[in-house]
Amino acid sequence: MTRAPEGGPYEWWQRAVELLERGDPAAAAVLLERTVAAEARSASGWEALGRASYDAGQIQRAAEAFTKLVELAPDSHYGHFALGLSLTRLDRFERGVEHLAMASTMRPERPEYADRLRQARATLQARQDAAAARAQDGASNPGDRPDGTDG
Repeated sequence: MTRAPEGGPYEWWQRAVELLERGDPAAAAVLLERTVAAEARSASGWEALGRASYDAGQIQRAAEAFTKLVELAPDSHYGHFALGLSLTRLDRFERGVEHLAMASTMRPERPEYADRLRQARATLQARQDAAAARAQDGASNPGDRPDGTDG
């Protein structure tokens, strides 16, 4: 049986942030999971869990944590930015662009927000263009034979 860490949610959060700063996001995430389980309405807990999960390569969990952060604190520009990044890493560019645009709108002075939004929009546009080209190619080239069959 795993022994509970000493202290309460605030102390767990403090230790987790220290672990994040020292470069141990996986260990931080363990403490932060406890933190948000005990304090489900803690925006700072969900933000830190999202950061730790993202840095540990657990992108799906990061997206879940940042989604919760945005639900609790819809005015969190960082929450929208981080959720947008996580969603694009999960190949969910349309939703990612929405959150990156929100972050960029909320904090236009943050060049990294605008840069990531521009990159995500460019990727989304390139994918849409490629899909349209494939559809067009398929419509104009239905098969190898004049009757549209392959043989």
